[in-house]
Amino acid sequence: MNNSAGSTARILGAGLRALLVLTLVCGVIYPLAVTGIAQGLFSHRANGSEVKEAGRVVGSSLIGQRYDLPLKAGQETPAPDLRWFQPRPSNGLGSNSVNTQYKLILSGATNRSGDNKELIQWVKDAKAAVVRDNSTAGYRVDPAAVPADAVTSSGSGLDPDISPEYARLQVHRVAERNHLSVARVEKLVGEHTEGRVLGFVGEPRVNVLALNIALRELAG
Repeated sequence: MNNSAGSTARILGAGLRALLVLTLVCGVIYPLAVTGIAQGLFSHRANGSEVKEAGRVVGSSLIGQRYDLPLKAGQETPAPDLRWFQPRPSNGLGSNSVNTQYKLILSGATNRSGDNKELIQWVKDAKAAVVRDNSTAGYRVDPAAVPADAVTSSGSGLDPDISPEYARLQVHRVAERNHLSVARVEKLVGEHTEGRVLGFVGEPRVNVLALNIALRELAG
């Protein structure tokens, strides 16, 4: 019995030492090392690819956000602030009332098939809104010219970019609302259009947050 008790004590002691060592290595040393390396070599990415304006964090270059007017009494969905370039629709897996800059709480697609009646209605409503919101006294949006990304959400629902076509479609409205020339706003879009990665991967794109920061500076 004494030998058995001694063996059990030794096993428990060894197990406790192993637990303490693994906790120290895996729970303290390794996370601190990884965090230190990330902060030292990739601090921008490690901190969420933050975008700053006037020294203040205004978003992430990797996560889209809305540009809406304050929610009015009786409204379920805020109206877009048409002074700014608007992102893609953000229909997805869930919504929240905490981050008013972006309604999604979970990243993901709608997972609705192409013939889903609700999805078809979303697209029709979004297309009508794009035509209505972006038409001005001297410029009428051609419904056939509305690109797919203007009326559909991305696979993640959090796409920070829009196509150059959608950005250019918004130029007349943005110029009018900010008392700028169409040519100057078109130039701004061109300056913020990024090409394909390595020249062949993906599609040309415009980061909406970066574009709106530049627009704010231009409009004063």
